[in-house]
Amino acid sequence: MKSVLITGGAGFIGQHLCRRLLEEGNHVICIDDLSTGLPRTAYTLEKEFRDRFMFFEESVDGDDIVDLLSEPEFSDVTQVYHLACPASPPHYQKDPIRTTMTCVLGTKNMLDFAKKKNATILFTSTSEVYGDPEQSVQSEDYRGNVNFTGPRACYDEGKRVGESLCFDYNRMYGTNVRVVRVFNTYGPGMDPNDGRVVSNFIMQALRNKDITVYGDGQQTRSFCYVDDMVSALIKMMNQSEFIGPVNLGNPHEMTINQLLDHITELHPLESQIINVSLPTDDPTRRKPDISLAKEILAWSPKTHLSDGLRMTIEYFRGLL
Repeated sequence: MKSVLITGGAGFIGQHLCRRLLEEGNHVICIDDLSTGLPRTAYTLEKEFRDRFMFFEESVDGDDIVDLLSEPEFSDVTQVYHLACPASPPHYQKDPIRTTMTCVLGTKNMLDFAKKKNATILFTSTSEVYGDPEQSVQSEDYRGNVNFTGPRACYDEGKRVGESLCFDYNRMYGTNVRVVRVFNTYGPGMDPNDGRVVSNFIMQALRNKDITVYGDGQQTRSFCYVDDMVSALIKMMNQSEFIGPVNLGNPHEMTINQLLDHITELHPLESQIINVSLPTDDPTRRKPDISLAKEILAWSPKTHLSDGLRMTIEYFRGLL
């Protein structure tokens, strides 16, 4: 049994990670300020795993986090999964300065904690470090095409700085770090109002509202089911061959229009499709090269899109 700290553990991916680690018999401590995380997630886990789960409502970039991490409850932590940060454009653009500080100060605080405890820390970076890519498949050695003064820069550049901090802590102090770049992930537990394309399409379809397609819908994405992503995170944490960065995602690329076709096959539309302007700096291509993940982690996604979407639709239907 390990003692594991998860920041952002009440968020979408975080809640699945908490549950998986708890089901494997570990002791899990969750820190989340609930700015985008769901309170019911923490309450459910506390009730179900009360002797092995603790929840603290706190911001990783706030003034009180250092004192909190000095409490006895954190004394035995050996692994840190650092997920804390708003991940959808409407959420991270709502307070861009706060987003940047979460990526920078929050990551520094967690690296300081990992350094002090000699714990392994996994930092969840993002495919957004590649910006609006000028190459069709993004491999880890591609340095990206990011508008560092645009409305998405708080997240894109914030995550880039977070990666930089991880590697500097490793070089300067020998801190045991892991860096992953998470591509589009979906599944049950998503916030129905998070503004991302899968949740948008499904909720609009279930509510018989007009379907909003940004631009002409020919921009591409690659969608990974959340259970597959959690498996990859755990594999990356528990190996010692390399620290990253490594792309984690599904290499099956499709247009936004094709995604909508998949959803309408599972839930036929009773409304219209409305095309609206493409947001500033919205990436036109997203397709991860996961060769490293296959080689080092022996990992690739297993869940077929139709199966994942069916489970996601059922989840959202249950919220109505």
